[in-house]
Amino acid sequence: MPRPSAAPVLGAYRPSYGAAAIAAVLVLLLYIVTLAPTTAMWDASEYIAAVKVLGLPHPPGNPLFVLIGHTFGLLPIAPEYAQRINLLAALCSALSAGIWFLVAERALAGFGIARPFRLAGAAVATLVGATAFTVWNQSVVNEKVYTVALLFVAVVSWLMIRWLDEPEGPRSDHILVAVAYLLGLGYTNHPAGFLALPAVGIAVLVRRPTTLLRWRLVAAGAAALLLGLTPFIYEPIRAAHFPRISLGEPTACTTGLALECTLDPVTADRLVSNINREQYGKNPVTVRQAPIGAQIGMWWMYFEWQWLRDADGNVPGLQRALAFVFLALGLYGGVLHWQRDRRTFWYVGTLVFTVTLGLIYYLNFKYGFSQAPELGDAVPREVRDRDYFYLWSFSTWGIWAGLGLVGIWQLVAGATTGAAPAERRRFVLSSPVLAFALVPLIVNWGDASRAGETFTREWAHDLLNSVEPYGVLITNGDNDTFPLWYAQEVEGVRQDVTVLVTSLLGTDWNVRQLVRNPVRPYDAATGPSIYRDREWPTPTGSPLALSMEAAEAIPDYTELREAARFRAGNIDAIVPPQLLTRDKIVTLQMIRSSFPSRAIYFSASVYPEELGLSDYIVRQGLALRLWNGLPSSAPGTVPTATGHLDVPRTLALWTDVYRGPEALLEQDDWVDRASISIPLQYVFAGGLLAEGLDRTGRDSLATEVSQKVRAIADAVDLSEIFGP
Repeated sequence: MPRPSAAPVLGAYRPSYGAAAIAAVLVLLLYIVTLAPTTAMWDASEYIAAVKVLGLPHPPGNPLFVLIGHTFGLLPIAPEYAQRINLLAALCSALSAGIWFLVAERALAGFGIARPFRLAGAAVATLVGATAFTVWNQSVVNEKVYTVALLFVAVVSWLMIRWLDEPEGPRSDHILVAVAYLLGLGYTNHPAGFLALPAVGIAVLVRRPTTLLRWRLVAAGAAALLLGLTPFIYEPIRAAHFPRISLGEPTACTTGLALECTLDPVTADRLVSNINREQYGKNPVTVRQAPIGAQIGMWWMYFEWQWLRDADGNVPGLQRALAFVFLALGLYGGVLHWQRDRRTFWYVGTLVFTVTLGLIYYLNFKYGFSQAPELGDAVPREVRDRDYFYLWSFSTWGIWAGLGLVGIWQLVAGATTGAAPAERRRFVLSSPVLAFALVPLIVNWGDASRAGETFTREWAHDLLNSVEPYGVLITNGDNDTFPLWYAQEVEGVRQDVTVLVTSLLGTDWNVRQLVRNPVRPYDAATGPSIYRDREWPTPTGSPLALSMEAAEAIPDYTELREAARFRAGNIDAIVPPQLLTRDKIVTLQMIRSSFPSRAIYFSASVYPEELGLSDYIVRQGLALRLWNGLPSSAPGTVPTATGHLDVPRTLALWTDVYRGPEALLEQDDWVDRASISIPLQYVFAGGLLAEGLDRTGRDSLATEVSQKVRAIADAVDLSEIFGP
């Protein structure tokens, strides 16, 4: 079989923008059908809430995304605010799919096939990339900023493909300057904006290396890149206005009007620190957090997920077989790309390398949450599966997998060149080969789709409504915090509750926010009926009764060499010896200054245990309340295996307030096992309620609650915890 030339004849080639637009629309329709109607676990709630209030999500702050998202959220395109932001994710990913269609079609120009079959091949590549599990799952809810970053990578890629075909001249120079600007602009959305940079550099070096010697063009490109970075100025300007969500708070201004703040050197240092994510203190890439083989193994595990997620592990053999097939298709497509269109291969090949092996090395992850379960806790692990960081890898792999499938199509059709009618018929008759591209669409639908999933929103409502008006809720991490921000800032639910997360209380800026943020009123008309039996006076100030100067003087830590006595109200506790970090110092000072006039709750038992407060904790539904005295004397409270339970309050919450159990029963499965602890909270609370009801002689009601708890456990598959 003759091999086509590595330098394709492009005289008759014209990009099929209309066909690409149709492909993008079809992908968008798929994403809309499977779109999440509201928020989701992990960072989705944080980013949707930050967009709503024009705030700053966690470092690096993602200013471009916040500005784009806030504007998009104002459009009347969906009834719910979260749906609009989710649609932004879907639109960006669908547009990226349309661009990958163009890239694949351009690569197929060297395959010697007629245009209709070239379009079919590009459609196949688009379908594979768009329905890979992580790409699809991240495109139907705006968990972070990754689909916007994907669009930037795709746009830069298409511009570079056009540049590779463009003769030297002003037009090609303009393309390079535009690419430089988009690289800088994309970085202000997320550092992934630079993912295309190595491919850009290799393409220039291979195609036209003398470009680097033209100092005016290089200077123009550098200026354009710097211009693209200017949205970062949003961060200190907005932080100085003290939005409700301002993580990192990159401003030296702590009080007063924003107009009085200046961009001084301290602000500049804080901004640079925020952009560089110094708050997280990650190891340099030269200090590996796991063996490189294990890190490649993590990528491979996620690669296996793309073509059949199989969240329940029912068909691991089929999952692995499909992964090897798509790996082989992609590698074969890469070889064909090298052989038949070397000009564009240098860009696409470098990009694929960057977003796979290059990204694996740079990210330097610990063992994955689901990786090598036989090692257990013997190795350091990520707190969740990080497959979303490889969204760009799986999306671009679709291009080469599509090329590989087209190569097989050609082999089956028995032709590589020409357009004789007989050859056309052979292509048509052998086209069922392309149906293999439908596999990810078919098998991933159940796990990738987020249609109808409302649990995270209900969880946020339920946890907030577990807290009495003007209470303080001390949370433990992302999933018991960010959904609460969403409920408060986007839906206006229980804004009177002060939500504090222990990991942020360890920062000086979060303590300042606790002192500064005003108390918001409790709306009894929209609040739970269980709190309408009394008046709730509005507190006069922050639960941390300190001046700004005193708050800033709190040390990072203090060493508690001996057990210390702690008293507040009727609490007389012993704080064990430990390194008392700022968050714990703040918590104890807050309890001393505002308790018992303000109810204080915890979302998890670990933190009060560390502070020596376990004897004063009573469970009320999903929340653990700090009791003003020993809980054994409280009416309606019974001891349980894990402490004390307020049976009347928990029963009222379970039957009259909580909507999460019903949302869980409507959910088919719980794909993300790293966040299974959240639905598990209902199982724990319901189980303890059933125990408390049984102890107080209400057997039939206890049985009813127990049955619902079991149904929840079955719905989200907690068999690994409770057994089959």
